[in-house]
Amino acid sequence: MNSSYAALDAWIDAHFYAETRFLQALVQVPTDTPPGNNAPHAERTAELLEAMGLATEKHVVPADAVRAQGMASITNLIVRRKFQAGGPVIALNAHGDVVPPGEGWSHDPYGGEVDHGRLYGRAAAVSKSDFATYTFALRALESLGVPLKGGVELHFTYDEEFGGELGPGWLLQQGLTKPDLLLAAGFSYQVVTAHNGCLQMEVTVHGRMAHAAIPHTGVDALQGAVAILNALYAQNQLYRQVSSQVAGITHPYLNVGRIEGGTNTNVVPGKVSFKFDRRMIPEEQPEAVEAALREVIAQAAAALPGITVEIKRLLLARALTPLPGNAALVAALQKHGEALFGEPIPSSGTPLYTDVRLYGEQGIPAAIYGAGPRTVLESNAKRADEHLVLEDLRRATQVVARTLLDLLHA
Repeated sequence: MNSSYAALDAWIDAHFYAETRFLQALVQVPTDTPPGNNAPHAERTAELLEAMGLATEKHVVPADAVRAQGMASITNLIVRRKFQAGGPVIALNAHGDVVPPGEGWSHDPYGGEVDHGRLYGRAAAVSKSDFATYTFALRALESLGVPLKGGVELHFTYDEEFGGELGPGWLLQQGLTKPDLLLAAGFSYQVVTAHNGCLQMEVTVHGRMAHAAIPHTGVDALQGAVAILNALYAQNQLYRQVSSQVAGITHPYLNVGRIEGGTNTNVVPGKVSFKFDRRMIPEEQPEAVEAALREVIAQAAAALPGITVEIKRLLLARALTPLPGNAALVAALQKHGEALFGEPIPSSGTPLYTDVRLYGEQGIPAAIYGAGPRTVLESNAKRADEHLVLEDLRRATQVVARTLLDLLHA
């Protein structure tokens, strides 16, 4: 084995207890989004980074922009390490915000408990784990004391659950960063170079309220909503006939995630609203997808006398497609992943959508790789008892540190 790789691995082994403690401390500060009061977590993270000698920039997103997004507070963090001129600047991005824990936990969702080699807690796997992966990979790299060219930036952001526009999107739009390459939080058993896009919309169906004893005097908004929902769900059968050419991605699909309306059981509902999520494969054009869905909704509503609808776009996240320039990054991750995990590491797409697309839209080649699970299902991400296998954290940190050395070594 290359002696520098061995030195990196040894440093990470020697400091792995500290890395685990760092991750526990991050899990112990809630970042449930909503409500999205995430600035306190950024302050705690900055405090821990500074204690390790990593000067940390705090970039506070204006309160009015945060409120407009439906959140309470966002402070994004950047750590910059500059080496000699002549090499690439590589950004490492992970997000601290996460969905609320929900019910059914057997471990404290904010405890960071370690049990049988697994660390439990909300965001332990996705993606506070990669705050730890990337921080300790950078520290290991610096411990070598060898000449390096280029630089490393840590981007720790807090808006992924709401689309990333006030996380990486805001940092990029403000001109606070423009790296040459990006590595973002992902799964430790594959390198992801493409992902789905996502369109989220809210449909509000208006009818006319009436007493349930005389329902003919009203217009039932719920019946209208059911007709529109049936028309939307029917699209899923058509979507199955469309296949992506990207490995790891199958076909488009639509999911209705929230429905609300009505005032009481003895009242004909005059208003019902629902929100849906439409995943778009990389080959689709988002504007065309949105226009087609609006037409489906309009046609279904037109067949229902007295029913009117309002349609609001909530989120448009474009798909990530591979950009020229990420080949060396992907190859290094695969080489070291195979060496440390003992199995071939594929390069593929994922049906998820991530903040990485925002870097891609700026022409920054990217890959997704980190300490998360083999699959989202395996880690219980966004479910009860989310957890991370600590040995995955250790090995993924070593993979990232070796990769940075390959790309920056002078």
